[in-house]
Amino acid sequence: MAQILVAEDEVPVREFIRRALEHRGHDVVAVADGADAVVKLSRARFDLLLTDIGMPNMDGVELALKAARDWPEMPVLMMSGYTLERRRAHGIGELASAVLQKPFSMVDLNAAVDEVLAARATAED
Repeated sequence: MAQILVAEDEVPVREFIRRALEHRGHDVVAVADGADAVVKLSRARFDLLLTDIGMPNMDGVELALKAARDWPEMPVLMMSGYTLERRRAHGIGELASAVLQKPFSMVDLNAAVDEVLAARATAED
């Protein structure tokens, strides 16, 4: 399965995502903000970055921009519960593979992750 980096500042949401993805067989590293995510990205290879948009230190949009520049082969799946933040994410164009609207179910999360990973696999073929 995939190596997935999750950047989410809310502990209950971060743990829900981590457990849901690990249950599907993915290897998950979970961090609290974009700055921590950059450190992890510099130390290991990930198949997917799943990031909240609104976070302290470095928000998800800034993280997605950095990831697209430094790790262009890695897809980014963004998530947010706020309309304005989702608009910001859509404003960065193709740097984000998709934006997942909070609150979401485990089914929604897994479907979004599967879709992004499948698109990546197709692009690599």
